[in-house]
Amino acid sequence: MDQYLQVFVMVAEKQNFSRAAEELHMTQPAVSQYIRAFEENIGIRLLERTNKYVQLNKAGEIVYHHAKEILGLYTKMQHLVDDLTHKAKGELTIGASYTFGEYVLPHVLTVLQQKYPEIDPSVTIANTATIAELVTSHQLDIGIVEGRFKDKELLEEKFAEDLMVVVASAHHRLARKKVVTISDLEEEIWVVREQGSGTREATEKVFRQFLFSPKKQIVFSSTQPIKEAVEAGLGISLLSKWAIQKEIKNKDLHILNIKGLPFARQFSLITKSPFQTKALEVFIDLLREGGLSPDNRKE
Repeated sequence: MDQYLQVFVMVAEKQNFSRAAEELHMTQPAVSQYIRAFEENIGIRLLERTNKYVQLNKAGEIVYHHAKEILGLYTKMQHLVDDLTHKAKGELTIGASYTFGEYVLPHVLTVLQQKYPEIDPSVTIANTATIAELVTSHQLDIGIVEGRFKDKELLEEKFAEDLMVVVASAHHRLARKKVVTISDLEEEIWVVREQGSGTREATEKVFRQFLFSPKKQIVFSSTQPIKEAVEAGLGISLLSKWAIQKEIKNKDLHILNIKGLPFARQFSLITKSPFQTKALEVFIDLLREGGLSPDNRKE
């Protein structure tokens, strides 16, 4: 049955029988036959076909969602069995929220590849809520996130601290002040992340901590354009010290001196199952032993 699931998922994702056949190294008639047999076995049509594309219908969306989860479980089971007699190697699917994924994870993966070259990592970067959802549905082996998420099924372990600071352009009027007040912060435009991100959650905690609400907020969906906007003088923002090392070193951004900051939050690793492949075990060990701190990073 796993072959039928693989063919169905590929057709659903490629939205085309020919492209799916090419990806699966099969003929188009063979792919069509698999889909026809699969639909007969399920008892309902799953795909709407036209001359230009193939699209999931409502039943197809349900089957696709569960097929992805089943295939993820099957792959994980196979890796666990293989690990009984083999060393750490094979695929490792990692999800990370933006701050960790863009500024910390590349350094961890460099060490991982040096020590375990037979591990093949693949990385998905998204906000905390999305990563938690992908781990829950077995599409990722592990997630690394900041902030809270609502899923009691996941196993969570805090493993490192992240310090958040308020930054402005080096030429901003607040960059010249020795101490920045709450009224200063309230008057500024705040450049913030989208809802669902750990950085947005931390920003709103700071607003509550200092009992103010900025007069205007502008939302971006990732950290890099926020840094560019702040550097250009659009406003100020709360960002991880990990994310701004180069800009601080080059004096493009300035950390504002605010009583009560930096704001500390935790990086957490999340998994779905207590059973882990050897590849996942050694990766988690690297995270635990890393001594992660932007101040410890070697340039």
